[in-house]
Amino acid sequence: MAKRKDSHPQGARLAQGILPSLLGYRLRLAQQTVFRDFAASVHGFSPGRIGLLTLIEANPGVTQSRLADAVRLDRSTLVGVLHAFEAERMIDRRRGTDRRTNGLWITRQGRVQLARARRRIALHERRVASHLSERERAQLLALLAKLAP
Repeated sequence: MAKRKDSHPQGARLAQGILPSLLGYRLRLAQQTVFRDFAASVHGFSPGRIGLLTLIEANPGVTQSRLADAVRLDRSTLVGVLHAFEAERMIDRRRGTDRRTNGLWITRQGRVQLARARRRIALHERRVASHLSERERAQLLALLAKLAP
């Protein structure tokens, strides 16, 4: 049986079909690019962990339920991350106002780690937005906010 000759030379780009016109496809490519750079820049934190810690810092005493709603996670998924934060001494859980809930507070250690991560995030943000003008960056943020209000 004869070998079929490949019609695409090695390294040639694949035809994209309709993919470039699909929002989800473009968003996914952008997300992968941004997340790869984030992981290389901000060691020890994922974007999700940074987001949670930032929300806890900005909302002292926030309950797990409110935090889960804010980040659109189910509470059971969130519990594991919160346990890890506690083990790393990044947050404290304290009894809430109604005895049935616990409030979350960022610790001194959490603030130090978050401040360190924010410096790296600022460099990361400049790098990933380097092809955009300030106006384009603001426009992109506004358009993304419309897609995920």
